[in-house]
Amino acid sequence: MAQENCSHDCGSCQQKCSEAEKPDFRVVANPLSDVKKVIGVVSGKGGVGKSLVTALLASAMQKKGLQCGILDADITGPSIPKMFGVDALATSNESGILPCRTRGGIDIMSVNLLMEDKATPVIWRGPAIAGVVQQFWSDVIWSYEDCLLVDMPPGTGDVPLTVFQSLPVDGIVIVASPQELVSLIVEKALRMAKEMNIPILGVIENMSYVQCPDCGKKIKIFGEGRTAETAAKYGIDFLGEIPIIPELAALCDAGNIEYYSADFMDKAIEKIESAGNKK
Repeated sequence: MAQENCSHDCGSCQQKCSEAEKPDFRVVANPLSDVKKVIGVVSGKGGVGKSLVTALLASAMQKKGLQCGILDADITGPSIPKMFGVDALATSNESGILPCRTRGGIDIMSVNLLMEDKATPVIWRGPAIAGVVQQFWSDVIWSYEDCLLVDMPPGTGDVPLTVFQSLPVDGIVIVASPQELVSLIVEKALRMAKEMNIPILGVIENMSYVQCPDCGKKIKIFGEGRTAETAAKYGIDFLGEIPIIPELAALCDAGNIEYYSADFMDKAIEKIESAGNKK
């Protein structure tokens, strides 16, 4: 309830009343953008294959006839352009920045697409990195996207917070690996999403096993994963396992990730398709 003689200027007020609202940090999209859904792909730790999952999701959705884009928010470790074999520089016009397009028609924007020398390290502080991510939403013309995937850096720092606060995120997919340590870190990502009121679509476990080429047996080289157990603990969906596949690694290195097809992304795509649409 508001205090007597309230000025309704909550920003300078020391009272804690019911009228005080959280500030709105959302950034306005480019006027020419048309994005139906924004889905974040996150992980609580680096090295679990978050960018690989992003690329596989985009490729699989594109093959289903859905127009997909990837906003590479991993500013200091961008790998999306390499996976798709895109090394051209992004262009722009008077209306904004134009994303690059892969051979399969996926729109992508990454800091590597703005640099002449792809090996130049991005040595920026958190606020500058967060600002670039916001510009990838406000300045880039995402002309028509059924789904825009945001490949976020690992952890729960500045950039994930910026994405959650600035972009109209419909949900997140969390990527984990079988080790127990990573499962513990996944819990932090889950809690952060819940605190930010971001829907959690589910968890995917990468590097789950190696399949014997002779007998077909699944060999759990990192031990039995606890990701499904963690998902059940928090009441969210376990979206499946991705095996270690040498062929897949070779395709990523060659920039041909779009040529790979598999059914282990199907459940995740179903969850993404059921997420809320933008009006």
